[in-house]
Amino acid sequence: MKLSWKTVLLWALPAVVIGFFFWQGAFAPTPVDMSKNAASTRMTYGRFLEYLDASRVTSVDLYEGGRTAIVEAVDPELDNRVQRLRVDLPGNAPELISRLRTEKISFDVHPPRNDGAIWGLLGNLVFPILLIAGLFFLFRRSNNVPGGPGQAMNFGKSRARFQMEAKTGVMFEDVAGVEEAKEELQEVVTFLKKPERFTAVGARIPKGVLLVGPPGTGKTLLAKAIAGEAGVPFFSISGSEFVEMFVGVGASRVRDLFKKAKENAPCIIFIDEIDAVGRQRGAGIGGGNDEREQTLNQLLTEMDGFEGNTGIIIIAATNRPDVLDSALLRPGRFDRQVTVDAPDIKGRVEILQVHARNKKLSDEVSIDLVARRTPGFTGADLANLLNEAAILTARRRKEAITMLEIDDAVDRVVAGMEGTPLVDSKSKRLIAYHEIGHAVIGTLVKAHDPVQKVTLIPRGQAQGLTWFTPSEEQGLISKAQLMARIMGALGGRAAEEVIFGDAEVTTGAGNDLQQVSSMARQMVTRFGMSDLGPLCLESQSGEVFLGRDLMTRSEFSDEISSRIDAQVRSIVEHCYDESRRIIRENRTVIDRLVDLLIEKETIDGDEFRQIVAEYTVVPEKEQYVPQL
Repeated sequence: MKLSWKTVLLWALPAVVIGFFFWQGAFAPTPVDMSKNAASTRMTYGRFLEYLDASRVTSVDLYEGGRTAIVEAVDPELDNRVQRLRVDLPGNAPELISRLRTEKISFDVHPPRNDGAIWGLLGNLVFPILLIAGLFFLFRRSNNVPGGPGQAMNFGKSRARFQMEAKTGVMFEDVAGVEEAKEELQEVVTFLKKPERFTAVGARIPKGVLLVGPPGTGKTLLAKAIAGEAGVPFFSISGSEFVEMFVGVGASRVRDLFKKAKENAPCIIFIDEIDAVGRQRGAGIGGGNDEREQTLNQLLTEMDGFEGNTGIIIIAATNRPDVLDSALLRPGRFDRQVTVDAPDIKGRVEILQVHARNKKLSDEVSIDLVARRTPGFTGADLANLLNEAAILTARRRKEAITMLEIDDAVDRVVAGMEGTPLVDSKSKRLIAYHEIGHAVIGTLVKAHDPVQKVTLIPRGQAQGLTWFTPSEEQGLISKAQLMARIMGALGGRAAEEVIFGDAEVTTGAGNDLQQVSSMARQMVTRFGMSDLGPLCLESQSGEVFLGRDLMTRSEFSDEISSRIDAQVRSIVEHCYDESRRIIRENRTVIDRLVDLLIEKETIDGDEFRQIVAEYTVVPEKEQYVPQL
């Protein structure tokens, strides 16, 4: 462990001072002991006067201002030998000196030494100085600890903890899957490189660009790529770092950030998670005069106030644009919003190619096939997918990543870690019928997504899983597709009831029923796919409204609420009846598939469809082949 010089000094200084005082107390001579012949026997002052009256005193040495005397006297009890005795005097030294002169006794007065006063003064000064120094070092150390108590005294001098990168090292070619966003942001790069092209025609580049999209889609990477392409400094900070306990610190940090940016203009300021500081004002407690709102006010002023920020482009990222203050989104501040959404299949292929540069892939690995199997994955998800596949490859002691590792990695990312398969029992057979029920419905209903595989290997909380692969990039979903998904979700519960009877139905369909209820209700209240007509009665967040007036569920009329519940129930019951009909009509193939699933524990989608095709007609599903 490496110790700093401050820590060493903090512990060494008290040890040195204490040791010095011990040494002084042990080895420093006392004033009386400075006499060459120190006295070892004491005499009382009365005895000393008796010796003076009897003329037995031969010499006297006075010390300590006449408070102590070393007396040489003749002792008759010791055959008149001369003895040196120490006497503590009461303080009347002038009278004693006069008498010694009268008696013609040899005496000497030794001036008092001031060593004791010096050491007393040092002792009185050293300990306070030592205490103050210790407190100073402790206070400095607490200042260096984020959130330490020493920070409370420096709140007025807080500085924004932004990071500045002269060169980000990221270019547009390093960002894949967001081509539309890159085209939008290319104008910003051109302005930073050649501003005269815009100013010559009177154009003004947007002062701020707001990147909107779900987490992991590459918003921060895009901002770095803009700075890398333009070759300008890049300042980055999180929105939460502006806000502190003390009012005014956030505003101070905003000023510091823009002051530093002006010194390095042209440059880019990137604020991540801006919704932490840019939420709608007036919604807080205390009349809106809180730290977050003062920080936002300062940010608004810096972006478009009386002073222009020429050459400073602000890029912010959020996945909650709906909660931002309207003043932040007006022209002159964040003029442009760029959506960075989850990539399509072509974008996923490009992202996988970027992240596969430093991975050793087997020749059998098809990037296109992996991209088709991962709809809805963001760039961060795809990077994590290939990393998990590489970890599995190293664990299995293989030299290159194969499709088996990638398939297992997809399963692990989506459903969780693989568990131990159940032993052959009634529970395992019931789970097999449940999963085969999902798969059979998904295969025989034309509008449903095709089955990819069925497995009895547990993952996460699920004892078995049925995987479906979307046949196309589904930005829009039809009513037939929603009905098919409800039927597929109810297929497991329908198989349990048809095969084992109503009394043997288990809780395994609990999650399926939640999904069914949610889809059916959205069909009625959001998408207008019911007998209630094309009405939107509920927002995406679950708030109920009529027309343009937001309403709570308690403000709903009882008639509308009852009709909604009736329509939801009607949709679910219709789909459940259809699922049970399909299960009953295909009981023979279901029994065969269950026996095969228990034996193999996993059935591939192609093999599953071949077996079903031997017993009934499998409808052709529309296959979407994207242009890669």
